[in-house]
Amino acid sequence: MIIHKDGHFILNTKNTTYAFYINDTALPEHIYYGKRITFDDDLTGIEALKEKWAFAPGNTIVYDNDHKQCSPENVCYEVSSYGHGDIREPFIEVVHADGSISSDFTYDTFMIKHGKSPLKTLPCSYSRSEFGSFDEKSINEDKEKGSVTELTIILKDRSYDLELKIRYCVYEECDVITRDAILTNCSKDKIRVERLLSLQLDMHECDYKLTTFHGSWAREMNKAERMIDCGKYEGGSFTGTSSNRNNPLMLLSEKNATEKMGKVYGFNLIYSGNHFEAVEVTPYGKTRVLSGIQPKGFSYILMPDEELEAPEAVMSYSCEGYNGLSQNMHAFIREHVVRGYWKDKIRPVLLNSWEASYFDINEAKLLKLAKAAAKVGVELFVMDDGWFGERNDDLRSLGDWTANKKKLPNGVKGLCDKVNELGLDFGIWVEPEMVNVDSNLYRAHPDWCLAIPCQMCLAVQI
Repeated sequence: MIIHKDGHFILNTKNTTYAFYINDTALPEHIYYGKRITFDDDLTGIEALKEKWAFAPGNTIVYDNDHKQCSPENVCYEVSSYGHGDIREPFIEVVHADGSISSDFTYDTFMIKHGKSPLKTLPCSYSRSEFGSFDEKSINEDKEKGSVTELTIILKDRSYDLELKIRYCVYEECDVITRDAILTNCSKDKIRVERLLSLQLDMHECDYKLTTFHGSWAREMNKAERMIDCGKYEGGSFTGTSSNRNNPLMLLSEKNATEKMGKVYGFNLIYSGNHFEAVEVTPYGKTRVLSGIQPKGFSYILMPDEELEAPEAVMSYSCEGYNGLSQNMHAFIREHVVRGYWKDKIRPVLLNSWEASYFDINEAKLLKLAKAAAKVGVELFVMDDGWFGERNDDLRSLGDWTANKKKLPNGVKGLCDKVNELGLDFGIWVEPEMVNVDSNLYRAHPDWCLAIPCQMCLAVQI
């Protein structure tokens, strides 16, 4: 549920309230995010939550001569940029045609939509035009189940013809709010976008415990905890994928929070590429949380009349500890992210051939393994690596997705039919985004490979 009155915006879920307003400088200023609050119809109670200033601190920069008490370095904003005194990590960075990197996005108008889930929460690599590649019936059923209220705040740069839309989707039953951003170049000049994040949350207090998850190949999701009472923490991925090294999920909690008690905030990014997270505590005791596409290595030329859309970020709050936060996130993922035939079904018991056979497979070995699996109640048998091309090790044939008839004389379908006769479903392993240099695919289409040309011949696996 979204309430709007006199420039104030209240986003309520079943158990939480998120509030901000348009301040005297026409900038969206954050007021509150936490346990649900009930306000009077005239919102008089909200004034008690707003921060007031009599003067700007010492050597800080004031916003303008008409608001000398306002230091952007010490305001909790919904969106931030460089150039007007906010020296914290920014939400957006743009290099304009004249070389300036200053932006000043101020409030213009807003829109509120009520309806069913728009499935914006599909992974960013899928566009809405590609929905047809999924089970259309299941997608339509998903859209009917989940309701969402959407608030879009439209900001315009005071000096340049740019428009920035900040979108909030409220999933009331899950206690989840998502955020994303759309930048439109309304000018006649091309611009260079160096950063466009998805989520910014400025909090009035600090002294939180930050929980992140890291790891490496075959040992993902190790938990790390640290107090963030000063300075800045940055995490993320620069591998081209979201990565097992650093997960985009992070939690902020009061230091004594437990599984069942205490305030916990959760943030995640629905994106499979390079990601970025930052938590920064200012000298004035404010905490800024940011999440979005990794700015490192990111540079996007935005032509006139074009727009750039950031992926969706998720935030949730619980006063019932880590378990409460987990329940919120799980409910959201189940209802609004998982899609298709398996969305509401119990997953089958699965046996994968990899650890049993590695590359050394053939039809007889696989059928023997499948028969043993059927006897102990396995429901799905998956043939892993080694079934295609000359794939006898991990140095060759990745990309040659044609069955090796020496290993599978009856092809994939022949093996599938025999596995089905055992009462098992059948699946295969593929890695379509990868290729070996020693492969027929690479030899035929080296131009399809994302690589530095002078190093292609030295690459073993791209």
